[in-house]
Amino acid sequence: MTPDEFRAAGHATVDWIADFLAGVADRPIMPDVAPGDVRASLPPSPPPVGEPFDALLADVDSLIAPAVTQWQHPGFYGYFPANSSPPAVLGELVSAGLGVQGMLWSTSPACTELETHVLDWLAEACGLPERFRSDGPGGGVIQDSASSASLCAVLAARDRSGGSDVLPDLRVYTSSQAHSSIEKDVLVAGFGRHQLRVVPVDGDYAMDADALASMVAADVSEGLVPCLVVATVGTTSSGAVDPVARIAEVACSVGAWVHVDSAWAGSATVCPEHRDLLDGLDRVDSYAFNPHKWLLTNFDCSAFYVADAAPLAASLSIVPEYLRNAASDSGEVVDYRDWQVPLGRRFRALKLWFVMRSYGTDGLRAHIRAHVAAAATLADRVRANPRLEMAAPLSLGLVCLRHVDGDEASERLLADVNSTGEAFLTHTKLDDRFVLRVAVGGTWTTAVHVDRLADLFDDLA
Repeated sequence: MTPDEFRAAGHATVDWIADFLAGVADRPIMPDVAPGDVRASLPPSPPPVGEPFDALLADVDSLIAPAVTQWQHPGFYGYFPANSSPPAVLGELVSAGLGVQGMLWSTSPACTELETHVLDWLAEACGLPERFRSDGPGGGVIQDSASSASLCAVLAARDRSGGSDVLPDLRVYTSSQAHSSIEKDVLVAGFGRHQLRVVPVDGDYAMDADALASMVAADVSEGLVPCLVVATVGTTSSGAVDPVARIAEVACSVGAWVHVDSAWAGSATVCPEHRDLLDGLDRVDSYAFNPHKWLLTNFDCSAFYVADAAPLAASLSIVPEYLRNAASDSGEVVDYRDWQVPLGRRFRALKLWFVMRSYGTDGLRAHIRAHVAAAATLADRVRANPRLEMAAPLSLGLVCLRHVDGDEASERLLADVNSTGEAFLTHTKLDDRFVLRVAVGGTWTTAVHVDRLADLFDDLA
């Protein structure tokens, strides 16, 4: 493809994306496909000669776009949002065009230094403690997901507590409402399932810190070593907020690492009125949240902060001869390959930089506040409906509800709402009861769309 051909194809692609986004609200949220349909529409073998670009784009339009779940639809309320925005898309395009590999500072200085800088910007914008800024022993790095960020915390905590020499004696603690990735990360790090202690929750589904203290004390009395406590700020099922300050007090008394998973809720702290979510964060070792969920930055972009990078690098750094270079040996640069499990790194900071410069902190706050307000209005509509009830306290943009007639009625309501094609919800279980989750946070979702969902509840419940 020549530069002129690339320019023409690029214009056509951006035009297609712009048209797709302009019309995404008119598309069905869930595709009408059966397993195998997409593959059956594709040739069984690759083409022997190259095809014109317009043929590729035509197939995207006719075969691919109709067969994806429309996460950018304004009526998509499932799981948690996966924000995307035009500035982020263009930042991703520039990253791909530059084609750099940022494993070391020396392999692309701007890739490393922009990431350091934009993570400091993000820390300032969200009111994070100074200990997470790059001008001290810690700082931030972009991971692909909060799952990977938590894995890095697990590994650093394991090795700070003695590593493989004492692995059978180490214990990890998290609540029964923690994300499933925590269990997976613990297993990947070489722990047995019995080494993960599941802490009970209180009536609002937040970790019971007194129960944690009792479990930790019991383990210590048996000669075991608490090495990590994972707290959650904004649980997946209900948006519950663990008492981080009290958890840190318990963990610090026995030298355990504290990691806070705020994958969804963390974006809300760009608004000063939501910074109660940061209570106790000045005492934790690591923290992660995902701009790709609710801060207008497309996947993948998870911000991972550590108060001290030394234990992380000690756990993850391996320096073969073929990666040695003068800059790294000088100790004056950051090599982010030492802050993650993979060696290679994408230039993810560009899209976050594009977003923060395009919207500014005022624009990001308006984005969050609009969704929080719309969710509050929806919760009021649920409370006013005699056939519905709130299943958990309102948490930012997450509304959890159920039908008063029980699980079958709740399941039927979920199916009926989703069958309209106007909205898509997912479910969870709280206290073993079926619960509908409404996660308000899509880039294109407005109060009008959420009001329409409330109307659907009124009509279908």
